[in-house]
Amino acid sequence: MEPASAPQVPGGRAFAWSRGRTFNAEDGIVPTGVLAGIWGFVAGAALLLGAAAGYYARVPQRLIAGIMAFGSGVLISTLSFDLMDEAYRRGGFDSTAVGFLVGAAIFTGANWLLARRGAKHRKRSRGQPTEDEAGGSGAAIAVGALIDGIPESVVIGLSMLQGGAVSWVAVVAIFLSNIPEGLSSSAGMKKAGRPARYVFGIWTAITVASGIAAVLGYVLFRGFSADVIAGTTSVAAGGILAMLVDTMIPEAFETTHNFTGLITVAGFLLAFLLTKLGG
Repeated sequence: MEPASAPQVPGGRAFAWSRGRTFNAEDGIVPTGVLAGIWGFVAGAALLLGAAAGYYARVPQRLIAGIMAFGSGVLISTLSFDLMDEAYRRGGFDSTAVGFLVGAAIFTGANWLLARRGAKHRKRSRGQPTEDEAGGSGAAIAVGALIDGIPESVVIGLSMLQGGAVSWVAVVAIFLSNIPEGLSSSAGMKKAGRPARYVFGIWTAITVASGIAAVLGYVLFRGFSADVIAGTTSVAAGGILAMLVDTMIPEAFETTHNFTGLITVAGFLLAFLLTKLGG
């Protein structure tokens, strides 16, 4: 399936990926690759906000779990109605299905290896091992957090491949889901005895890496075919869904139990509403 050309409007602006739900700058003012990095950094910065709340504030356990469930719903909606739908429009079912399964398999394999090194509960607000309990777990948690955030950031760069505009729905959804990730994980790191410099060093590095990943998502793939872009988008979607099921939803269910589904649905509905308002 050939990619649809981006419709133009007066003033040189282009409405790109995600059916018009975009931010853009005037042509020639800011390079598109730089814009991709800015939006990736903005979405990633939510991790730092969540980390600050989780480390310094006394956030009740049930509230943390509820926020995790809400963020999971937001991401599920986004990968369903933005990532997978757009991948299918670009490359058809074959590229989308293969990429989706590959993305899930890659994350699952990486997560299995990291779990053996002590990073199994890296998003949990309690139950993370100390270095004495599992040597090297701190490094494994850092690598795991990085792997969790990269697919989301690459998607931001990919969204700018037509017309230099970014899907504001994707940016908002990733921002909203990153807050509970940083909050819960940082609360768990603090309880495991890890110092503030370690916690905020990780999230600062991942925030910067998010911006870089968004730039790479745009720069590396702008010359590829629609099938490749569709496959890459669905790889990210598969990785995100596997991450949700393996790491975020278990943390939410551990405390909220019977309310997890309802809270997740609320997050899903919010992201769905944003999608429709933007389209």
